[in-house]
Amino acid sequence: MPVPEPPAPGSTPAVPPAGTAAAPPAAKQPGTWRHMVESNQAMLLRKTGKDTAWWVEQARQAGIRNDRELRDWMRDGYGVTGYAQYAVSWELFGYPDFMLRDADELLDGQYARHPDLRPIAEAILAWADATDGVHIQMRKGFVSLHSPRRKFAQVTRSTNSAVDLTLRYNPPKDDDGGAHGPGHPRLEQVRTRPDDPFTCRVRLAGPGQVDDKLLGLLAEALAQNT
Repeated sequence: MPVPEPPAPGSTPAVPPAGTAAAPPAAKQPGTWRHMVESNQAMLLRKTGKDTAWWVEQARQAGIRNDRELRDWMRDGYGVTGYAQYAVSWELFGYPDFMLRDADELLDGQYARHPDLRPIAEAILAWADATDGVHIQMRKGFVSLHSPRRKFAQVTRSTNSAVDLTLRYNPPKDDDGGAHGPGHPRLEQVRTRPDDPFTCRVRLAGPGQVDDKLLGLLAEALAQNT
């Protein structure tokens, strides 16, 4: 959800009339795969000047039967590659079910078999919703948190009894360059792939562990990636 523009220098912020309460800020709207669908459709229109419906009709007239044929046809015949191709492919051959779900449905699916773990995720998302500069992206198997610059955290139900908070985070260092305390008592150094930007993890077994120390760690990670 866009952050409202600040008042112009020298202007007076609007205030509610006397005797009325200010309206509470609206909750942020988490992003879903639908945003990617719309983004790819817009990209196709920018690149070619034709919308998705036009391309779908041309592909049908050309007798395109599958995704491989479509990609070759768009690339070789029109120079259209990459994400712009997805806009046509999904319309022709169908969208994966999870791509059409809203944010609540995606979160429901992640914790359908482990409802006792859902409050952990909800506690982290409550912090994200209340924190300026954090955008929530819902996915089929996880929730990611983004600064205006890049993704800095991810919330994943990792086992039958725990939720992992993984972070793009550099722990504090001593003057000699050594790690000087992990920044959080449960913080672990992890890296699943050499190019994985997430280098730290906190494994959470209950919502009570989403405490001030953990939220402070999230705030540090946000600051490092803003």
